[in-house]
Amino acid sequence: MAMISFSQNGSTPFQQLLGHNKGILERWTSLEESIYSSGTFLSELKEEVRRTLAFHNGCEYCKAKGAPSQNIMDSRTQTAVYLAELSGKTTHISDEEFNALKEVFTDSEISELLALICFITACQRFGALLSLGPVCQI
Repeated sequence: MAMISFSQNGSTPFQQLLGHNKGILERWTSLEESIYSSGTFLSELKEEVRRTLAFHNGCEYCKAKGAPSQNIMDSRTQTAVYLAELSGKTTHISDEEFNALKEVFTDSEISELLALICFITACQRFGALLSLGPVCQI
């Protein structure tokens, strides 16, 4: 059970926890829509990053949506998942690791991928800190 009550604002349990602050919820949701509607990356890449981060960030709500895939064949998705894993272990990326990223992604793509990773991490940490579980009674 979540640590605080669910608000009447929002369409998901996560949003209803954030919905106690309607202005933040509206802006948060707008940013989420912007990130997820971008066509830069395939939805499968974004989902693998989300799944990977869920297990690093300890969000039970997000973990319940599925574990990371074990057989990723696409090199861009493999690299994105590696970066997601790395982001949970360090706050700095070495020159060597950055050079490997630049072999797969443009500067614009790296910027967007890191924004995606940071946004998902913020969402998942919020859920984890409030003990948002996989099944919530609203």
